Amino acid sequence: MADRGDKAVSVEGLAAAASRAAKKGLPPVHLWNPPFCGDLDMEIRADGSWFYQGTPIGRPAMVRLFSTILKREEGRFFLVTPAEKVGIRVVDAPFVAVDADIEPDAVTFTTNVGDRVTAGPDNLVILRGTADEPRPYVHVRAGLEALIDRKTFYRLAAAATEDGGRMGIRSAGVFFPLEP
Repeated sequence: MADRGDKAVSVEGLAAAASRAAKKGLPPVHLWNPPFCGDLDMEIRADGSWFYQGTPIGRPAMVRLFSTILKREEGRFFLVTPAEKVGIRVVDAPFVAVDADIEPDAVTFTTNVGDRVTAGPDNLVILRGTADEPRPYVHVRAGLEALIDRKTFYRLAAAATEDGGRMGIRSAGVFFPLEP
C-alpha cells in the first residue's frame, strides 16, 4: 500500500477504479492528473512479469487491468485513476511484444498484456543496445514501449528486406532498420 497521509491506497482500490474506467476501452489516463499518493511496492520486470510486494501477480486479467492505467511521466511510471496516482518500478519496458503478424506493408505486434499495435509513424520500432546484442522496442501508446522478444525479432529479421543498404521491415509506409 502507498500511504497518502490519512488514507492508504490499496491494490484492490486501484483495480476497482481501473475496472470501472476500462468498461469503454482504454481509460483516458493522458487526461488524468490526480495527486501523487506515494509509491506502491509493484514492479514490472524485464521479462514483462508483474510483481506486487515481491510476489508475482498470477492473474493475467489483473495484470491486463493494471496495464490499462499505466502512465509514464518524466521517465517514471505510475498507475493512475481519476483520483489517485501511485509510482511503480519498471525494470526495462512495461510490455513485451510476444508475437507479430507480418504482412507486406504492415507489422502488427501483440503484447504480453493483449495490446495490438501496428508499427508506423505513431508507433516506431526502435533499436537500442549494441550490434552484438540489439534491444528492439515498439512504441505501444503514450510513451509506453514493448521490448520485442527474441523469437519475434528473429521472425522480423527473416522477413527483412534491404532499403538504402540496410536490412529492415516496412510497416505503414515507414522503413524500420533492424540493424544499428
